[in-house]
Amino acid sequence: MSYTEDMAQAGRLIRDQDGRWDAIAAENVARMRAQNKFKTGVDIARYTARIMRADMAAYDADPANYTQSLGCWHGFIAQQKMISIKKHFGTTKQRYIYLSGWMIAALRSEFGPLPDQSMHEKTSVPALIEEIYTFLRQADARELGGLFRDLDAARAAGDEVKAKQIQHAIDNHETHVVPIIADIDAGFGNAEATYLLAKKMIEAGACALQIENQVSDEKQCGHQDGKVTVPHEDFLQKIRALRYAFMEMGVEDGIIVARTDSLGAGLTKQIAFSREPGDLGDQYNSFLDCEDVSGAGNPGDVLINRDGKLVRPKRLPSNLYQFRSGTGEDRCVLDCITSLQNGADLIWIETEKPHIEQIAGMVDRIREVVPNAKLAYNNSPSFNWTLNFRQQVFDAWEKAGKDVSAYDRAKLMSVDYDASDLAAEADDRIRSFQRDAAKRAGIFHHLITLPTYHTAALSTDNLAKEYFGEEAMLGYVKNVQRAEIRQGIACVKHQNMSGSDIGDDHKEYFAGEAALKAAGKDNTMNQFAA
Repeated sequence: MSYTEDMAQAGRLIRDQDGRWDAIAAENVARMRAQNKFKTGVDIARYTARIMRADMAAYDADPANYTQSLGCWHGFIAQQKMISIKKHFGTTKQRYIYLSGWMIAALRSEFGPLPDQSMHEKTSVPALIEEIYTFLRQADARELGGLFRDLDAARAAGDEVKAKQIQHAIDNHETHVVPIIADIDAGFGNAEATYLLAKKMIEAGACALQIENQVSDEKQCGHQDGKVTVPHEDFLQKIRALRYAFMEMGVEDGIIVARTDSLGAGLTKQIAFSREPGDLGDQYNSFLDCEDVSGAGNPGDVLINRDGKLVRPKRLPSNLYQFRSGTGEDRCVLDCITSLQNGADLIWIETEKPHIEQIAGMVDRIREVVPNAKLAYNNSPSFNWTLNFRQQVFDAWEKAGKDVSAYDRAKLMSVDYDASDLAAEADDRIRSFQRDAAKRAGIFHHLITLPTYHTAALSTDNLAKEYFGEEAMLGYVKNVQRAEIRQGIACVKHQNMSGSDIGDDHKEYFAGEAALKAAGKDNTMNQFAA
């Protein structure tokens, strides 16, 4: 229903009250409804799931239609990101938000900063989803409030043409609410625990849940050592649990992102159950590093039958079993195929470097079985992008017979190379990485897990250096406030951003001429009007 239609509907309802609601203005009701488009988190999840499904279909038709997101650790950060996207690009299309378990552990746990090992409170995940959408909905209310003021001003000036233009903008307002891909880690427990947490995340608004195939109580960051995977059937139980949660909550289009950490995980906690040779359990066990035994073996040995012969899987003092070296890619491919065949919508391969051909080599094999397989890929800050791509260019030049004697491959991160031809080509490859990987390696969604963690640290360091140094107040004014004004950053009017003007509107709705409003002539925010 458009703003105009909603106003007419509210007017009819008010007139039906025999004068009891005469102090209620239909247009104010329509404005408040427009500013509160989404009533529940499930409403948001249904709406954003449809967006993701449409985007996935568009990508299948043309991989130039890939999508992107940045990880956000606070509702305000997500809000400012989406406001900036609308300001610079005019639309939020194909831009999402990523919710990183790493950043929740490091920044949002009541225990204080924690490593990414699922030690933080599981309820902090849906809490952050709800917080993000609260801030995004407030961004809608703020933006629409500005349009309402412009409409009132145009009407007061008798400018009907401008008033119609603003009315059109209100009726066709694009929300700041976009899909969130939310990290549920390894489910924080068994399949039932995964299901219960998934419901809370969906209730908060999540339309896409990312789950990984690590052992829940041994979970590690995907870019750290010591990762332990589970047999496929254990992981598929959790994928089914997510689907049941989506279906129960009425979000039939919900998206499941199945992440495999097998490329960097050389350990398993369990030997998979197998009914017959070649089944999924047998395939998982075939990757185990085993050694021959004679007779019955040693006391405490676990023995398995491999091709009619008893062998001993190598077991570490930690009681974990070891995979054969060099099997990571094969395990990743099998993980992805089985996940997609059992209800996952997107796959995520956690790699140790951003190398398109490495990713594409696995995707080619996956697509032999599942032709429309698509990836969400972590453009991780754990990669040294500068060094990695300079080394890729170095290797390509060397292979092509180009003289690389001016470069030390091990020291290519050095500032001494920043102005070099090699560095320029590496930067070009970084610039086109997402586009090229979407086309060649099946990557539908590119995300950066922790960017706003790093930007907050960098900007705070720069401010502290200047403000507490010789620049003092000029360090803030020149590098923060003046930059905000010059770049049109909405937050320069921080009272407005916090909802002061929305509060004034409500005061006027409720109290009329008696309203005591904050936005009078003495409000210092007026200094930023010019």
